Amino acid sequence: MFIIPAIDLQNGEAVRLYKGDYNQKTIYSKEPEKLAQKFEQMGAQYLHIVDLDGAKNGTTTNLETIRQIRRSTNLKIQVGGGIRTEETVGLYLEKIGINRVILGTAALQNLDFLAKLLKKYGPEKIVVGVDIKNGYVSTSGWLETSEIPYLSFIQQLEKIGVRYTVITDISKDGTLTGPNFNLYAEIKSHSKINFVVSGGVKDKNDIVQALHNNYYAIIIGKAYYEGKIDLESELKNADETNYPLS
Repeated sequence: MFIIPAIDLQNGEAVRLYKGDYNQKTIYSKEPEKLAQKFEQMGAQYLHIVDLDGAKNGTTTNLETIRQIRRSTNLKIQVGGGIRTEETVGLYLEKIGINRVILGTAALQNLDFLAKLLKKYGPEKIVVGVDIKNGYVSTSGWLETSEIPYLSFIQQLEKIGVRYTVITDISKDGTLTGPNFNLYAEIKSHSKINFVVSGGVKDKNDIVQALHNNYYAIIIGKAYYEGKIDLESELKNADETNYPLS
């Protein structure tokens, strides 16, 4: 298992939302590229970025900020939020040099489109974000909830060749109350897909539990920003050799 620090972007600033509510946010940095550099200095190899504005409106609102982060660090970066066209995927992967893109709304609405991208770029480059609210998949920056149960969606993803997912229980995100480990246990019992634990991580014990459950990875956001986790220490202890990013 490996650990990925997270930067959520809104209006060019690093923020965190509470339960996905755009009206309940905390600003942690007005210079996100310096945060990324700090993560690299701590020993991180990977970075998770979400364009919150993009997720909400389907555009690349924070593109220049992401470009600046890419230029300022050697971290391997995965980006999600507002990536809904082949042109945007190509922009991130081919022009900016992002290592992986995360599709959410686009994957849910058009599995054929997802399959096309998997064929073009390979499953190491195309990740699917599965955001869950009350058992169903949410879209459009968590503002809309579909009628698709999350387990059946994950099984569909597996069938068409998706290897990597980021799975978030929206009710846990930004709450520092611990991840929904019951949810992850259910997913593991019904699917062999690799998933990243995301949302609610509160302390070192959550990292240890994810490790003991042999989960693929875990994202650390608010717990670091609020001083609940010694990220540098955890990164030094993490075995990150099984993350085949190119």
